[in-house]
Amino acid sequence: MARNKYPEQTLEKILTVAQRLFLEKGFDQTTIQDIVDGLEGMTRGAVYHHFKSKDEIMEALINRMFLEHNPFEVLRNRSDINGLQKLKLAVTMNQSNQEGIQMSKQALPLLQNPRILAGMIESNRKNLSPLWLELMEEGIADGSIHTAYAKELSELLPLLEFWLMPTVYPASPEEMYRKFVFISEMLTKMGLPLFDEEMMDNIQQQFQGLTEK
Repeated sequence: MARNKYPEQTLEKILTVAQRLFLEKGFDQTTIQDIVDGLEGMTRGAVYHHFKSKDEIMEALINRMFLEHNPFEVLRNRSDINGLQKLKLAVTMNQSNQEGIQMSKQALPLLQNPRILAGMIESNRKNLSPLWLELMEEGIADGSIHTAYAKELSELLPLLEFWLMPTVYPASPEEMYRKFVFISEMLTKMGLPLFDEEMMDNIQQQFQGLTEK
C-alpha cells in the first residue's frame, strides 16, 4: 500500500465527514462505518490510523471548532473597545455559535468518560485560560477591570463550564439559572462584572423557555 503523502488532508476529511454525520444523525447513532462510507473509498484502517475511537474523533472536532471560531482571537486586536467589553463580547459570540453549541450538546455524554473529561480540562488549561488572562490583564491596564485575581479567575472560568454541564452536574432549568446568578454575583464581587443585566435577562429567558416545554 502506498504511504499517505497528505496525512493532514486525510485528517481534515475524516473530521469534516464526522462533523456532518454527528450533526445530522447524532453522535450515538453514527458509527465508524458510517464515517468510512462518507469518505469516498477510504478504509477503516485509514480512520483508525488517526483515531482510536469515535470518542477521539469528537474530542478532536471540539478542539478544531474552537480554533476555527475562537472569539478571543477575533477580538484580540480590536482597539475600539476595552478589555471588559472584549470579554463580554467573547461570551456573547461563543453563545451565538449555533453549530458549536450543537456539537457541544452531542459531546456532553462523552464527559462521563474520565479520560475525555481529563483531556478537555487539560486542553482548557493550556489553551483557554491564557486567552482569558490576556484580556483580563488588558482590562486591568485600561481600567475597565479591577481585580487582584486575574490569573486565578482565568483558571477558574474554564472549569466553571464543566460545572454548568448537566451530564457532569445534573440540574433542572431553574437550578441552571441559579448557577448563572451565582457566577455573575461571584465574578462581580471579584472585580470582573462579566454578566450585565441584559445578558442575565437573556439567560433567564432561555431557561424559562426550557421549563415551559
